[in-house]
Amino acid sequence: MKLGGGPADSQDVAKQKKTWSRKVLFILGVLFILGIIALIVVAVVQNRPLPKNLKYGIVLDAGSSHTNLYIYQWPAEKENDTGVVEQVFECKVDGNGISSYYLNPVDAGHSLQSCINRAQKIVPDRQQKETPVYLGATAGMRLLRRSSPMVASEVLTSVENVLRSSPFDFQGARIITGQEEGAYGWITINYLLGNFIQELSQSKSIRTSGALDLGGASTQITFESNENIESEENSLHFRLYGRTYDVYTHSFLCYGKDQALRKQLANSITNLQNASLLDPCFHSGYTRNLNTTELYTSPCVSDRRTLAAPPSIRIIGTGDYNLCKQKVQEIFNVSHCSYSRCSFNGIFQPILQGEFGAFSAFYFVMDFLKLSKEKVSLDTVKETVVRHCSKPWSEVKNESGKVKEKYLSEYCFSGVYILTLLELGYGFNSSSWEDITFLGKIHGSDAGWTLGYMLNLTNMIPSELPLSPPLSHGGYVGLMVFFSVFLLFILLTCWLSFRKPKCIQKGII
Repeated sequence: MKLGGGPADSQDVAKQKKTWSRKVLFILGVLFILGIIALIVVAVVQNRPLPKNLKYGIVLDAGSSHTNLYIYQWPAEKENDTGVVEQVFECKVDGNGISSYYLNPVDAGHSLQSCINRAQKIVPDRQQKETPVYLGATAGMRLLRRSSPMVASEVLTSVENVLRSSPFDFQGARIITGQEEGAYGWITINYLLGNFIQELSQSKSIRTSGALDLGGASTQITFESNENIESEENSLHFRLYGRTYDVYTHSFLCYGKDQALRKQLANSITNLQNASLLDPCFHSGYTRNLNTTELYTSPCVSDRRTLAAPPSIRIIGTGDYNLCKQKVQEIFNVSHCSYSRCSFNGIFQPILQGEFGAFSAFYFVMDFLKLSKEKVSLDTVKETVVRHCSKPWSEVKNESGKVKEKYLSEYCFSGVYILTLLELGYGFNSSSWEDITFLGKIHGSDAGWTLGYMLNLTNMIPSELPLSPPLSHGGYVGLMVFFSVFLLFILLTCWLSFRKPKCIQKGII
């Protein structure tokens, strides 16, 4: 009997080996491709850009002449417990300020609806329920509360109802104090100028800038002082970015530019002999009919009401800077002071220190007079205001473009008033005037109290842990090493299977 397989058996074995080799090659190939895919997927998922973990906040500035809605955003991971806040949207509410709706308070809330609708398109749907919305009413509502507390309450209730019915997280609508308005404006200015952030990267303290705010019904001055603040109500303390700040602040109600004009007119009417008033604070050739009943509705001048005043007065402009200055100076009382030093009306004020940012109406008036782009001397400002006041009304209208007549007609008074307020009221002189910078927007954000308000409120919003990749660093490295070794193992197996070294090959018979 012949032992051993014949040629046919050898061919079968060769075929089986070849078939087995193809199967192994196929399996190894599949495993190799899966390994590459897994390696790529882990790398991509781990290293893809993380979504922005942003928070949003909404603040409505309900001023005396108008209301603005601002949307702010900041990263959820805060820096030294204070969010890095930036303005991303602004909406000006149609109509006048909410205090103007005293005859029909319900309309005050309805006036906000259009801007609320626009805000819903800015804040992502999934975040609207957690986005806080605040309304802060300033001097206009402070005056309305003084004259008609019940009406002021009804106006606030109206805006509360509208804001509460929005998809946002309504946190409250209230009348903020003058000190708050001034202090939050100071925070805004220094935040936008980078004074808080710079202190974090430098060992020495950065000098903050003072804030000068001028609205329609009030004006505020706020600055950091190293003097003893003799009146406690003018002293405020803040903690921002890990440092405590002590600042002086005061708000002068009834000394916004609109109420100041009322005070000047009320003083002029007191000695009026007929129904015509020659007013040096308006341009020559300009006339305006003034309803005295409406004039005295403001608490700022209600005590000056005179029975001899006619119901309607015709104002005739004469455009005389010096006479206008005299009339404006009459509304400031600088003769009485029970402290070591005062600004006006017996209010304590320490010595002016450092640079100042002037915004709101300060900026708008100076910008109209083309005095806001660069620092100019006090004499240059005076010369510009004198020149503007001396222009006939017809010339002013031809040069103005599309500025509303009410605003255009009052720039002469406003320029004189700002000069008087800063010089006679606050004590700026030719030297310190150059420390003032007139500010509108800084890095895309409006200069005003609302950003400071939002910035301060972020101290009460819990910070969150930063978003992190799906795998820890150790887990990511471990997987990358595992799949890399796995691929190398497959490649080595393939090489050993189809290109065996001599030392492991079978002997040839």
